[in-house]
Amino acid sequence: MNLLQWHGPAVKKLLGWKQGDEEEKWSEKAVDALVKKLKKRKKGDGEGTVEDLEWALANPTSTSRCVTIPRSLDGRLQVSHKKGLPHVIYCRVWRWPDLHSHQELRAIPECMYPFEGNRGNICINPYHYVRIENPRHLGASSQYSPRHPAVDMPGTSSTYHTPSPPYQMAYSSDGSPTGYMTHSPTLSDDDECQRMVSPITAISKLKMPPPAFWATINYYELNTRVGEQFKVYLKEITVDGFTDPSNDGRICLGLLTNVNRNNTIENTRRHIGRGIKLTYYDSLNLDVTNHSNSPVFVQSRNCNWKMGVSPQTVLRVPPGVTTTIFDHQIFVSMLNNARMAGYNQLYELEKMCFIRVSFVKGWGDDYPRQDVTSTPCWIELQMHTPLAWIDQCLHNAGNPNGDITSVS
Repeated sequence: MNLLQWHGPAVKKLLGWKQGDEEEKWSEKAVDALVKKLKKRKKGDGEGTVEDLEWALANPTSTSRCVTIPRSLDGRLQVSHKKGLPHVIYCRVWRWPDLHSHQELRAIPECMYPFEGNRGNICINPYHYVRIENPRHLGASSQYSPRHPAVDMPGTSSTYHTPSPPYQMAYSSDGSPTGYMTHSPTLSDDDECQRMVSPITAISKLKMPPPAFWATINYYELNTRVGEQFKVYLKEITVDGFTDPSNDGRICLGLLTNVNRNNTIENTRRHIGRGIKLTYYDSLNLDVTNHSNSPVFVQSRNCNWKMGVSPQTVLRVPPGVTTTIFDHQIFVSMLNNARMAGYNQLYELEKMCFIRVSFVKGWGDDYPRQDVTSTPCWIELQMHTPLAWIDQCLHNAGNPNGDITSVS
């Protein structure tokens, strides 16, 4: 039975502007839930009504008002069995059914309640957002700086708040990154900006032999580690889905067996193909290149901090794209700040040294899978050199603040 016959005229009218044919019933439920919220509004309160939304959809090239709903504790909206960010949900319904992530959206300057504004309400007017389609930005703009730059958003587990990123990516005419520009400091920020951008004298004095391996890679299927740990010493390493490693520079996941492997995992493994290439530079930066025909998904706190997004953000890397997922200069700046803040902040910074990459399937706020352990095939990189630096600073920091317990 068609659910439309149960909906009121406002829902039916709004569904007339729906884009795409997928998830028809779910879209109807999403619009119905929105109408119920908007009907509780009083006209003239400046937060948007059903009529304001109808105007925006009927006049996409004209100026329209914000249409908002209250922000939940974690910023997401539950519709039936799925939970997602509200502005992404309604941009999919009315503009871009193939929208992958909130990282592809940027609010227009006129929007008073953008999602990233961290206000009590979130604007869901689909014409108050533009889509960022430059694949070099991994679905998010490296030049984008949020209105509230603290990296920890509501609902995240980290308690370590870093200052605003001191760097902004500089791009050449073809859109490729060429280096960093420092933000112009305000009068009150002079000392802090100079301390973060200038060479870190205290950190540079750390002396230790380089580790024999720059990284350890573990491969997982759902929440189960499969195979042995891979110790990486070559500067370039490929992780692919094939079964015939020709040299030490390849990790072939096709060779690994798992008696508990289900059909979803099998199907995902078939799409890994040429996989990814990891390139570790003398500068201690780490790049990933997606050589497969499917996207890969990366969670790197270092990369997220540089882009000014939540530490838990998962970035989509399309096929053929190369991006930096660990920037050593940023890590050194944060390590120096943590060293001055004390033991607990140093210990928290260890999380930046672990990078997760999922093949084919994403996870997080914008996907049905909320945790990486729900994705079929993924790897975790452990960066040895940054961890060694943190260990040295922890040793010099003395005793932690507070007692150490079994759950600390």
